[in-house]
Amino acid sequence: MSGDEVVLVGDEAPAGHADASADAGAVPNPRSMLGAAARDALRALLGDGVRFDQALRRHTTNKTGGPADALARPSTVDQLVALVRWCAAATPAPVPVTVIGGGSNLLVRDGGIRGVVLATDRLRGLRLQPPTTIIAEAGVPTSKVLALATRSDLGGVEFLGGVPGSLGGGLIMNAGTYLGELTDVTRRVTSVVLADGALVQRDHAACGFRYRDSDLPPTEVVVEAELELRPRPRAEIEAAVRELRARRHDREPKKVASNGSTFKNPPGDYAGRLIESAGCKGWQVGDASCSPVHANWLVNVGAASATDLLTLIERVRARVREVHGVELQLEVKVLGED
Repeated sequence: MSGDEVVLVGDEAPAGHADASADAGAVPNPRSMLGAAARDALRALLGDGVRFDQALRRHTTNKTGGPADALARPSTVDQLVALVRWCAAATPAPVPVTVIGGGSNLLVRDGGIRGVVLATDRLRGLRLQPPTTIIAEAGVPTSKVLALATRSDLGGVEFLGGVPGSLGGGLIMNAGTYLGELTDVTRRVTSVVLADGALVQRDHAACGFRYRDSDLPPTEVVVEAELELRPRPRAEIEAAVRELRARRHDREPKKVASNGSTFKNPPGDYAGRLIESAGCKGWQVGDASCSPVHANWLVNVGAASATDLLTLIERVRARVREVHGVELQLEVKVLGED
């Protein structure tokens, strides 16, 4: 791994990178709603950018999740729009579309997801618009945005040195660290409406950014953002990122499948502190563990199911409520069927 990258286990490469075959990773999926005609139509639209009956544990950073009827990975915004419009117009009923971005900060239930699961990891456009603007598509890893900014002597995204995943998902949750958040640099966000494929542009105010959340709606898929940075010497940027990574290094689990932090920090406190002081550190359900390194990382140490992780989440949440009277809110997004 190069020095400008931060990843979670399972986030090292684009979803489905190992094999372009439409059958690679397929599992039994008796619940699938897609017949032969729908599958042929999706292949015609996306070519090798669609696979069927995919085990989503192969495409999520916590390595859990049941099958997707179709996993779609468009490589351009135009292709994504065509896919969304086909799904909306399908007969005898529209085909549902569920967005998973790059597969991080996500928990997919063991029953999987019906219809089309839309991954944006192939939307990798990234460019500098001089003097201080970066235009990035949703699938660009946050590490690549930071690397371009650093090479261009532009500051403002140093916090991305502690934020894994892709830009699209980061925008939806207003990802950040103590150095800053995406709200600090985002000027404009472009998304596609899942109901009809229409393009929508929002300025910063319309995005409604707040702590680990935004008003970017689940009925749309983010495809691009415009980030406004400021001049800063490369040496200063690199020093700030090194300090951030050093502070996080010994406090975060290594070499386990994970989403990173599971719960949002409540106002004026830290989820990890509440969980640890409630005695949950080290708790385990199957191979789902409340990490002994950082209590707010609920991780997959082997072959945990989504049910294992969800059971552990509820046990931890109940214990914190009992001990501290605080209701922890999930930072991860839960999708799919039981």
